[in-house]
This record gives sequence, C-alpha cells and structure tokens, in this order.
Amino acid sequence: MKEYINVFVVFYSMKKKKRSSFLRRVWYFIWEDDSVLSWLVNIILAFVLIRFVFYPLVGLVMGTSFPIVAVISSSMTHVNGDNWINNSAYCPSTCTQEKWYSQKNISYSDFEKFGFTHGFNKGDIIFVKGSDPYDINIGDVIIFTADKSYPIIHRVVNKFEKNGRLYFETKGDNNPGQIVDTQLNEKLVPAESVLGVGIGRLPYFGHLKIFISDIFGSILGR
Repeated sequence: MKEYINVFVVFYSMKKKKRSSFLRRVWYFIWEDDSVLSWLVNIILAFVLIRFVFYPLVGLVMGTSFPIVAVISSSMTHVNGDNWINNSAYCPSTCTQEKWYSQKNISYSDFEKFGFTHGFNKGDIIFVKGSDPYDINIGDVIIFTADKSYPIIHRVVNKFEKNGRLYFETKGDNNPGQIVDTQLNEKLVPAESVLGVGIGRLPYFGHLKIFISDIFGSILGR
C-alpha cells in the first residue's frame, strides 16, 4: 500500500511540475516574447477583454448597451467654426442653418446652452449614458438605432407624442436638413430606438475603430 502511495505522490509531483512549467512558458510567450505571433495573441486578448469584459461593465454602469460610440461621419461637424450657422440648408428651398433651426424655434444662442455646443468630428469617441426618454430635451445629442448597420448620433430638434407613443425629431448639425429615406426617418424617431444621450467626447480616438471596421468591411465586401 505504501508503495502505491509513493508512486502516486511522485506522479502528482511530476504533473504539478509540468503544469507549472507550461504556465511559465505561456506567461513568457504573452508578456515577454517579442515574436510576431506573441504580438498577435496580445492584440486578440486585448480585443476579447475590451469587448467582452470592459465594455459590458462600462455599459452596466452607464445604463446602456452602447456606452462608447465612435463617430463615423461628419454630420455633426461645425464646418466654418462658429460661422457654421450661416452654412447652406434647405427650408425646403435654399436657406441658412440659422433659418432652418428658427423654424424649429431653436435660436443660435440656444446652442450655447446645449451639450456639444461646438458639435464634434468624425473619429471622435462619444460617451453615452442611458436615459429615460421623457427626460431627454431638445438640444440633447442622442444615439439611436435605425435600419442601418450602425447607430445614429444626432441632435434632438423636436419631441412629441403621437397615438400614445413618444417620438423625437433629430438632425445632424452639419446636415442641410433631416434625413428621410427607407433606412432612416429623422422626423419620426421612436423613443424605444434611443440607446442613450451623449455626455462627453474624446477627440479622434475613434479613428482606430473606423480604420479596423473599414478593413473588415472591405474584406467582407461591405
């Protein structure tokens, strides 16, 4: 019996040493090895941790499934700086942005009270917080879904109820008017499609995400 026990102890010790050696090799490969394969594994691990651990935790805290969004268009860029309000728009004939917003009872001075007073740019990162739709006000920047492969990030220009349902009207500050087509109707955005309200931005850090998305989009033929 004693011999069997000794054999078991030896066998267990060998297995433990092998496990320890294997873990040391894995640790070295991930954190110290400078090979291309090691770098690729590190990138994959970083993606997995951000996508499936960090991102969901931030979403839980912020109360939305999209707590961090990269801006992929220039629809909210204030072209010509503070003079953007004089850029062309359609009212429905050609007019200025100032004239367009005045039809929604929004003055240029109102923008000084809104969040993202000076808009934001393609490639910016927008931080999003979940919100009760009834607490969303005109001038807020909301993130909402439409029949597109990405969420829309535009400003609320009107808010109303129809047949017992809450709706928003939105517009990109830089756009000449509201988008109304088969994929997006900015004149009738249902409250249930709103993912949250923009509360801050990190300039240009979204370009990496856009670059990666463009690469994979090209590979997949999108």
